Amino acid sequence: MIAYHADAFVLPLPPGHTFPMSKYRLLREAVERELPAIRVTEAPPASDGELALAHTPRWIQAVAEGLTSDAEQREIGFPWSQRVAERARRSVGATIAAARAALAGEGVAANLAGGTHHAYAHKGSGYCVFNDVAVAARLMQAEWHRRHRHLQRMLRVIVIDLDVHQGNGTAAIFADDPSVFTLSLHGEKNFPHRKEASDLDVALPDGCGDAEYLTALDEALDHAWARTADAPPGLAFYLAGADPHENDRLGRLKLSADGLAERDRRVFDALATRGIPVAVSMAGGYGRDLATTVAIQQCTLALALQSWQARRAEASADSGGIVGTAKHSGQHSMEQSGA
Repeated sequence: MIAYHADAFVLPLPPGHTFPMSKYRLLREAVERELPAIRVTEAPPASDGELALAHTPRWIQAVAEGLTSDAEQREIGFPWSQRVAERARRSVGATIAAARAALAGEGVAANLAGGTHHAYAHKGSGYCVFNDVAVAARLMQAEWHRRHRHLQRMLRVIVIDLDVHQGNGTAAIFADDPSVFTLSLHGEKNFPHRKEASDLDVALPDGCGDAEYLTALDEALDHAWARTADAPPGLAFYLAGADPHENDRLGRLKLSADGLAERDRRVFDALATRGIPVAVSMAGGYGRDLATTVAIQQCTLALALQSWQARRAEASADSGGIVGTAKHSGQHSMEQSGA
């Protein structure tokens, strides 16, 4: 399974900053050490043209040239630097690459960061500079259309956002776009204080535990599949935030590590059952003990790997023991999806 990272681009944050920058390096090292069946590759940067699929030219230029205002930098939570700009491009590039791999026959691929769902078209917010999922979704739709314009249909996308914070930027960007279904399961009283309207929002009370959360997830997924039955998604983006965990400083929910693993398992199983390729991103995680956050995200990737392996085994069985090339199997998966 392929996973992309950009942890070489460490942000020059001031002492005492609350953003856990080191978790990305720690996660990559844990994956390389414990999950050798995952091939870790450095992410390419997203281009201006790719970013412009979801962001305004003014915002792209402001980030690239250091023209963001003090107020804009405060809303993001990072002071501007060239490393902030480059890391933001790489984070988007990682999700693009993962989505492209998933569609091209891999079925499952990952970004070891990403899930920057608070970024709007015209601004950043909440540690998010650019919206990686929004850019990647629109780029995959454009690439799919270029290859399959003769089918005269759009690649439909579903965003399953299980970060503890609502994906307000993603919801706003796709507010009037029926080709992208946005689902957000989040803390009702948590950031952002002003929520946007996703296609399906499930707001959870403080202190929500495993049983209540998993029931809400099952109901939300059932609702999402029913809502998209007439135009099934051909690609999913899964934001597997670690921040609903009971140890998280910013989460306010009370999920256990086992509960989060079961959450991931249910999402991967639901997508595999429907043959929907998925690009997974890590989204938030601010554990009081950073090792706990890394362990949760490592578990997410282990379950993603299991799903990838199961899909490959099924494809091999269907083809008489020979798994087709990425080009062949990707074409098959794309032609079967996006109805």
